[in-house]
Amino acid sequence: MSKKQELLGLLRAAIDRYGMLQDGDRVAVGVSGGKDSMVLLSLLSELRRFSPAAFSLTAITLDPAFNGVETDFSTVAAWCDAHEVPYILKRTRLAETAVERSAGKPPCSLCAKMRRGVLHRTAVEAGCNVVALGHHKDDAAETVLMNLLEGSRFTCFAPVTDLDRRGLRLIRPMIFMTEREIADFAAAASLPIVTSRCPVDGHTHRQKAKELVAALSAEYGDVSEKLVHALCADHIHHW
Repeated sequence: MSKKQELLGLLRAAIDRYGMLQDGDRVAVGVSGGKDSMVLLSLLSELRRFSPAAFSLTAITLDPAFNGVETDFSTVAAWCDAHEVPYILKRTRLAETAVERSAGKPPCSLCAKMRRGVLHRTAVEAGCNVVALGHHKDDAAETVLMNLLEGSRFTCFAPVTDLDRRGLRLIRPMIFMTEREIADFAAAASLPIVTSRCPVDGHTHRQKAKELVAALSAEYGDVSEKLVHALCADHIHHW
């Protein structure tokens, strides 16, 4: 079995388990240009050929313009054109606005919240009713640890979230995949990857959680697998 077939199997397992896709869905994929979102776009593009539920795809990129500089997404646009996926690139001032409104505090949370809002609005404007995000198994484990250690809650994002006011359904089809599997496939498939220009990339609370998961896994085995198993076993946040 090829790596693509393996990941498509994990993608379909998540989609089938949580009823992520329905016939006629118009799916917007949030594409940052990073490996996670590009692999998600690639797999969903392939899935279109044989999915029992017929769906369309649109890729949406929001450029936050970190440090006031626009990012070159031409390689992503070319990939989308070659694979017959409509591509929307929206230039924004998200990074600058988040810094201004954070009053000296780390702007990451506000930036992410604003980015989600713009993505949802752009998806609706594009006629989409589903937004697909590239979160994976390790993201889920890190989120659980962050919420536990910083907020004293054992909780995580949900595989599927209905945004009734927007008329959108948020889905995360890669939650059964590891970051390593995704990175290996992105390299093997020669997907176009755009390096993040975020000035705090690699120095966030999530990075600390990632390092903690790695340290715990070295002593106790695959912590990401164990945490996601706990989410599923106890149906936490509809897992």
